[in-house]
Amino acid sequence: MSYTQRTESSNTPAILTSAGTVLTADINRSGFIIQNLGTNPLFVRLGASASATVFHEVLAAGTVNDNGTGGVFRMTEGTVYYGDVSVAGTSPRFVVTELGT
Repeated sequence: MSYTQRTESSNTPAILTSAGTVLTADINRSGFIIQNLGTNPLFVRLGASASATVFHEVLAAGTVNDNGTGGVFRMTEGTVYYGDVSVAGTSPRFVVTELGT
């Protein structure tokens, strides 16, 4: 199995700062990882329209931006959700990696 990043060009992942759908449905997805890089909680929903009241996971805030202490949500083994994935939060700051086969 090989892995590719699909949200940005390979070898140049980017910090994302907008809420909304961060991964569109992909039946070839073999996993994904979302890490909160900001200082506010990040709400993750398996589906569209995440909000602070409609979500599946809350990723803890980091102590300062980009220091790696923010929460991580990963779906990389077992049954992997392949529908839309969305995020919400105050001043979101995060990275997303999608793994494909």
